Order: sequence, then structure tokens, then C-alpha cells
Amino acid sequence: LVRRRDHYRARAMSERAAYVALITAALLFGITFVVVKDTVEAFPPLAFVGWRFMIGGAILLLLASPRSRAIWRDGAIAGTWLLGGFAFQTAGLVTTGAANSALITGLYVVFTPLLGALWRRTFPTSWVVISSVLALIGMALLTVTEDFTVGAGDVLTLLCAVGFAGHIVYLSISAHRHPVIPFTAVQLVVTGVGGLLLSAGFEGLPTPTDRELPALILTGVGVSAIAFLLQVWAQTRVGADRAAIVLTAEPVFGVLAAAVLIGERLTTSGWIGAALIMLAIQLVLAREDAHAEAEVEAISPAH
Repeated sequence: LVRRRDHYRARAMSERAAYVALITAALLFGITFVVVKDTVEAFPPLAFVGWRFMIGGAILLLLASPRSRAIWRDGAIAGTWLLGGFAFQTAGLVTTGAANSALITGLYVVFTPLLGALWRRTFPTSWVVISSVLALIGMALLTVTEDFTVGAGDVLTLLCAVGFAGHIVYLSISAHRHPVIPFTAVQLVVTGVGGLLLSAGFEGLPTPTDRELPALILTGVGVSAIAFLLQVWAQTRVGADRAAIVLTAEPVFGVLAAAVLIGERLTTSGWIGAALIMLAIQLVLAREDAHAEAEVEAISPAH
């Protein structure tokens, strides 16, 4: 009994560490919306995606190289989802604001349990549905304008949310099969190569100048390498639905960064929406802590 109880406690601590990793990844994802927005106003978006992820992928390949076909296969599939997400997101940032992009991107919290349930051929659990609904309401309060207009950049960003949801679901299926660093490296390389190929076809594949290099290095190292490494590791310990809901902190961090760095401000309804998103995250964390404690209590000698 003691051994089993220690096992459950260790697992609970591991899951808490995974949630901390996801929150940290969300912070890194969120604060870079402003950086990307500023850069793609002068540099083509697909080229930015390609060069950025090649930098991140190269760094991780130096740390650990993939040694099996399975890593390349699963990494290529996950990387394709990731490419779709970032290609649409970065293209959308050309015509939509950093705060708006961050918030619409967060709609993957709604798509993830739906895609996950479709994959498993099951229905999402009630707590996932409740948390997702809260997050969706929060997103609506943050993004819907008084005249209900939807721009082309917003539509592209909505498509990016589908891509990120698919990426999260696929990670929940495949991440536990592989070492974290090489598996993440393959995803970043696939995204980078795909972005450069798309840029060659649609943008002429421009090379970065001294103006773009700082943003490419910052996002390539700080986000593409570090943040995705944290996300992939965390998803070896928590499922897709929980990861998606915790990662909805990303748009909140994005909005705060936009407000502080470039003066984009939220309305009263926007702040209420941000609060609902954080409430959805807290529901997930509280539910998981209660579940872990219940498992430990169930096997204690007193029971």
C-alpha cells in the first residue's frame, strides 16, 4: 500500500509539473504575438515561419538527433499540423491585431476536445465541456466587435486554431512513444521546411535581413525550441483536453503583452472574457488535484 501510495503521489507531482510547463509554454507563446506582428508587417509571413522553425529545429537537432523511422513518421505528422497552425496564424497577423490574433488562436480549446472525441469515437467528459464552454464564452467577449464584423485575418487565425487543436490531439497520441527532444526537433524541422517551401512558391523565399534576425532568433529559440519542448514533455503526462484548456492562458498573456508593449487595450467585456478563460483553467487544475488526492486517499491504510 505504501508503495502504491507513493506511486500515485509521484504521479500527481509529475502532473502538477506538467501544468507548470504548459503555463510557461503559454506565456512564451503569448508574449511573442507582438514580436511576430511587428515583423510580418515588413517580412513575408510564410518565410518568417520557415526561418523561425529552422532555427529552433537546428538547435534541438544539435542536442539530440532522431534515430528511428517512427520518430520521423510521427514527427512529420505532428509537424504538418503545426505548420498549418503557424502558417495561418502568421498570415492572419498581417491584417489583424496582435491581441485579436492571440484571442482567436485560443479557440483551439474548443476544437481540441471535439477532435479528440472524434479520434477516440467518444464524447468529451462533462468537466471538459463545461471548461470549454467557459473558455468559448471568454473568447467571444474578447473578440466580438459591436458591429460583428469578421476580417480576413480573423478567418485565417480561426483556421490556425484548428491546426493547433490537431497538433495537441496528435501529441497526446504519439508523444509518449518517443524521446522528447528528438521528437520535438523533427516537428520543428518539418514546420520549417514546409514554411520555406510554401514561401518559395508564394513569396519568392526572401532571406532575412538584420531587421528580422532578432525576432527570428527570439521566436526560434525562446518559443519554437523551448516552449514546444515544454509542451511536448507535458503532453507525455496529461491528455489533450487538459493541455488545451491550460494553454488557453496563451491569449491572455498575448493580450497583456499587446497592452503593455504596443498599447492595445481591452474593453470591460474583454477583461471579463479573460477572467472566464482563467476560471476555465482553474477548474481543470482543481479537478485534477482533487482527482489525484482521491486516488491517494483511496489506497491509504485508513481506508
